[in-house]
Amino acid sequence: MPSTAPKFGLRPMLPADVPALRDIFSASVEGLTGDDYGVEQQEAWLTAVSDEAAFGERLAGELCLVATLDGAPVGFASLRGNNEIDFLYVHPAVARQGAATKLVDALEKLAGARGATTLTTDASDTAREFFNARGYVAQHRNTVLLGDAWLSNTTMTKQLAPQEGTQVANENRRQEP
Repeated sequence: MPSTAPKFGLRPMLPADVPALRDIFSASVEGLTGDDYGVEQQEAWLTAVSDEAAFGERLAGELCLVATLDGAPVGFASLRGNNEIDFLYVHPAVARQGAATKLVDALEKLAGARGATTLTTDASDTAREFFNARGYVAQHRNTVLLGDAWLSNTTMTKQLAPQEGTQVANENRRQEP
């Protein structure tokens, strides 16, 4: 009997989610990036969540969505401003099962509704193929120093389709006296 894909839910991040999102971030870096980054690089990457309060503040300052399975967080993604995907992490237990796709679909729609015409992300080497398959185009490579380790990523952009509601609202605003 074929297995069915998990049915992921989406909801906004709540302050109480921060410890679970920190754990998802850590599990994702440790469990999914080993083919692209060395142990020293992974350890440096994990310093981004070493201060849980600062991590929580950063997420709270962005539009952060949480993917859930049976009510429990299994992934998260955030939109910085109107046009930048800042975080996208899923737990290794649900990797390649649709959670990241559901999160990015939602962020793309929200960015478009907020008037963005282009969405940008600095994709890790691990996530680059995922974003490429979604129509993101590599713009340039980056090298970032975290502690004593250098990590590479790629700035990628995607042209967003115009949102009907946004376009109509903008046209109505132009017509008002």
